[in-house]
Formats: sequence, C-alpha cells, structure tokens
Amino acid sequence: MSSLFAPYHQLPVIRELERIFGRTGTLQDTVREELQALRKLHCLEICARLREGKAAQEGPLGLHRFEHQVCSQHGEDGVLVEIFRRIGDGSRTFVEVGIGDGIENNTSFLHSLGWSGVWIDANPLPPPIPPELRFRQSFVTKENAAALFTELAVPVEVDLCSLDIDQNTFYLWEALSAWRPRVVLTEYNASIPPSVEWKVNYEAGRVWDLTNNFGASLKAFERLGHRLGYALVHCEISGANAFFVRQDLVGERFAGPFDAETHYEPPRYSLDHNPGHRRSRLDREQSA
Repeated sequence: MSSLFAPYHQLPVIRELERIFGRTGTLQDTVREELQALRKLHCLEICARLREGKAAQEGPLGLHRFEHQVCSQHGEDGVLVEIFRRIGDGSRTFVEVGIGDGIENNTSFLHSLGWSGVWIDANPLPPPIPPELRFRQSFVTKENAAALFTELAVPVEVDLCSLDIDQNTFYLWEALSAWRPRVVLTEYNASIPPSVEWKVNYEAGRVWDLTNNFGASLKAFERLGHRLGYALVHCEISGANAFFVRQDLVGERFAGPFDAETHYEPPRYSLDHNPGHRRSRLDREQSA
C-alpha cells in the first residue's frame, strides 16, 4: 500500500471495499484497473458517436459505419471485410509487413475467415505458425522489399497488402510498384495537415523514435497512390490508417472525392481500444 493510501487503510469503507474486491492490500491497483476500464469504455462511446456523425455526413457509400475491431488495433477489420464485400474477395490472399505479435494486426481476422498469405516482421513470431501462413523474419527496407516479395511468392495481384513499418512505410510502398494489390492499407502521419505533402527523409536502418517525425502525410500517400493507380477511399476514425482501392475496382462503390482533404482523420490514437476479453488468434473457419 503506497503512502497515498496508507492513512485511509483503516477506514471502515476502505476495509469494506477491500473485502468486496477480495484483494486486501491492493486496493490502489484495483481502483486503477477500474478507472482504466471506465476510460476504455468512454473511448469506445466517443468513437461510436464520431462514427455515427461521419456516417450521416458521408452517405451510404462511406465506410465509417463498418469500422469494427476484432484483431486489428482500431477498426480496420470491419472496413476490410466491407471493402471486399463490395469488390469481391478475389483469391482471398494477403501480405502484411509489420505484423506485431501475430494476434493484433490487420490480417489475423481475415486468416480466421479462411484467407491465406504472407507475414513479414523484424521480430520473431512465436510458434505455432499456421500452415496457411508463410512467415519471414526480416527487417524490411526499400532495397530488399521486392526481393522478399519475390522469394515468398507474393502474387502480383494479391488481394490485400498491409504495410506498417512506422518510419519508412511510404518508401516501402513506392518500392513495391511491380505488385498490383487490389487493396492497400497503410499507416499515415495524421499530425500533418491533409493538404500538405510531406514525408520523412529515408534512411534504410532508421526506426520510429516514438515522436511525430515518422512516415508520410496523407496527401503524400494520396499522390503516391494515384501515381500507382489507386484511389484513397477511407481513413479510420483513430487517424492511423488509410485504405486504398485499385482504381479499376472503385467504380461507384465508394464515397469520393478520393483525396486527403475528404478522407483525412486527425490523430486520435488513444481511442478505440478493446476493453473486453484478452485477444487471441481466432480459430480458422473450416471449409464446407
């Protein structure tokens, strides 16, 4: 018990609370945990209200109403499912660079729905690795990205390419121009205004230093995407990720204009965290 709580330890109400919680001597930890849970619930309520407001503004072709977190860090899971509902699943393949712990990422949920693909990360992936996944531990740079994709037999028209290496994501997508994913998901730097084109200076071994000096602005990604044949169709409410669909698949399926000014979301990184059960890799859907 810290000195902050010690004077109150003998008060009847505190002793009763300790009895109720069943954690005598750890009341401070219990209160902290309860406050964190309440904060997470409050964040989810804020996200829900923001999404409702966005959905009302953007009309039936918008994607905010579909944001839903299963294994992703924010609402990426629901948006990806809806995008592929509109354009078709294709071969149900993905490649993700920057998969974290293999549980919280942008493709774990798709894998549980029967998709297969390639995971690449600088850190090792704890076993077991599902047989439908090919994993390569590698620090990815613009110099080695294409060789890695070729070696791992990533299809030229893979359905989803998710890129999140924090510092050099812009340069990674630029280096993979020979691949034509149907959908590309990238992290953008929401601290930069949506009308400003900016990107961090490239250094192959550079990693994120936990500041806002990382990646590239949404406008920079919008223009890179346009040059490579992609339309910016959505940014999720946390202001972390941008979704691009190959232009030949867009048609009348998504809300335009497809520019940074329309789809930009400011940085709300602390929102949209799951307050429920601890996440795990979901069982893979069995074929009929």
